[in-house]
Amino acid sequence: MTRADRLSWDDYAGRWATLHGGIDPRRASIFVHRWLKMAYAVGRACASVGLRPSVITLGALILSAAVPIVAILRGPWLFVAALLVLLSAIADSADGSVAVITSRVSRRGSFYDALADRVGEAAWLFALWLLGAPGSLVVVCGALAWLHEYARARATVSGMTGIGVITVAERPTRVALVIVALTLGGFSWIINPHLTPGTITVVIAVWILLALLGAARLSSAIHAGLGS
Repeated sequence: MTRADRLSWDDYAGRWATLHGGIDPRRASIFVHRWLKMAYAVGRACASVGLRPSVITLGALILSAAVPIVAILRGPWLFVAALLVLLSAIADSADGSVAVITSRVSRRGSFYDALADRVGEAAWLFALWLLGAPGSLVVVCGALAWLHEYARARATVSGMTGIGVITVAERPTRVALVIVALTLGGFSWIINPHLTPGTITVVIAVWILLALLGAARLSSAIHAGLGS
């Protein structure tokens, strides 16, 4: 029996909580709970065949880079682009799961994983811009996503314990919004290609709203976490 086979969901959740400020995924929202349990299952499968976290991180980055290349083809290809986003997000979650399961968690791995996340999100936003979303709104989305992660990282360096709080603007939300944008863009293209830019713009507006709400919630948690 391999180490991956021996590690139960409860054991994994305990390790995950230790690495994320004590936030227990078993007591998280239904969406977060199911997403992390899926990541655990995929991570176990990857670990059982010997895949290293770094290889999975690279695979996730390649999948993300392919999104704008596929999206520019438009039409039904937007559904393929949405699938690529989903697969890259699964791979991104799986690399961390494999690291936890195989006890390969490292500061270097965490750094490259976070860097790959930001590059991947930039590729997704670039794809939405290519499909007609206003450049200014795309830049605002990217800036808010970057600010969310940067603020948390700086707060941790400054002494905040853990991640502070899980907001409505976390990476899973951003993943879901990009998938929705590309999927609805594909359907609108079938109805009328001229509808696609507007459809995607509406999703981006929702993204900005959630990002602002998340920023406010995170700011409050950081303020409380850092004290005086």
